[in-house]
Amino acid sequence: MYLPDNEIPRASSRPNLFLMLGVWVVAFVLVWNWIRPNASQSPLHNPLAEPRAVTPRGDLAADEQAAIEVFKEASPSVVFINTSEVARDAFSLNLFEIPRGSGSGFMYDRDGHIVTNLHVIQEGPRWTVTLADQSRLDARLVGAAPDKDLAVLKIDVDPSVLKPIALGTSSDLQVGQKVFAIGNPFGLDRSLTTGVVSALGREIHSVNGRKIEDVIQTDAAINPGNSGGPLLDSAGRLIGVNTQIASTSGASAGIGFAIPVDTVIRVVPEIIRHGRVVRPRLGVVVWPDGVTRQASLKGVLIREVSPNSAAERAGLRGTLMTRNGDLRQLGDLILKINDRPIDDQNALLDVLAQFNVGDEVTVTFLRDRQQQTAAVRLQGAE
Repeated sequence: MYLPDNEIPRASSRPNLFLMLGVWVVAFVLVWNWIRPNASQSPLHNPLAEPRAVTPRGDLAADEQAAIEVFKEASPSVVFINTSEVARDAFSLNLFEIPRGSGSGFMYDRDGHIVTNLHVIQEGPRWTVTLADQSRLDARLVGAAPDKDLAVLKIDVDPSVLKPIALGTSSDLQVGQKVFAIGNPFGLDRSLTTGVVSALGREIHSVNGRKIEDVIQTDAAINPGNSGGPLLDSAGRLIGVNTQIASTSGASAGIGFAIPVDTVIRVVPEIIRHGRVVRPRLGVVVWPDGVTRQASLKGVLIREVSPNSAAERAGLRGTLMTRNGDLRQLGDLILKINDRPIDDQNALLDVLAQFNVGDEVTVTFLRDRQQQTAAVRLQGAE
């Protein structure tokens, strides 16, 4: 019997629905059982959420631990220096502070003396020193050595707060040995950079244009704000004062310079005692270098010998002129001091700066075309 489509009995489709539902359930179970063992590979899985073993700090390399100890030991000795001046507002007449620069320094002794670069504080006249505990103290200027770009400030504080930096030596430094620089680059508090001694015996110019000799070159990063901070060896001892960089951009380019600690040890005590460096001298007045060169001479020509001076006692003589201004006697031409060649006045000053008042030096000079020597005991500058 044939029936029209619209008259097909509905009960005949139910077995097909149950069959299809069963197939879908079986398929779902099979797929789920296949996915679950691989759940760890799901993009929703976060392996960082699982507990992991922590590696102890004791596993750091030996050189890392050494650097950490150097910083821990030396950083309390490093200070941050702000230079400013006080001005008055033209309209309100109120006083306000104008920043003039910043840099670093370090504690020299328990009397509150702070060593830094002269160029860090020369824009004063007001200085604020920030210690490791973030306390801020006003400082006063004790003195400076412009020829060496060194200056000493003093703060009044309980000596128990102060931790003087350990002093080393620079005469026995070797190229390649590790160094550590601590300072406040760009005002960032007590930063550590590391490197090596790149070269020794460099020359740089101080704030007054004079040469500073035997300077240390390092590749430890030195940036603006590091000036005046310490350069340390691997034992945490001071070997230099970070001073300048060689850079066209004003930021570290891997060539920095530090004043050697041997210079600091020689100069700073004199600044503390006298407010300046008492420069040893021979007791002579010399002709300008231009005059000496015009006479086709190489050396330093003595114009006058000061009465009762070390030079007079050693028998050195000056230039004598007639009343008409004619040359009657040419003064002694200084050629060497202790085998160090003296080509001009700067060379003479640089060599004498290596000695102390009371030291005896051998002066080699030319007189009447004959080379002679004399022992001179250096005296203090007046």
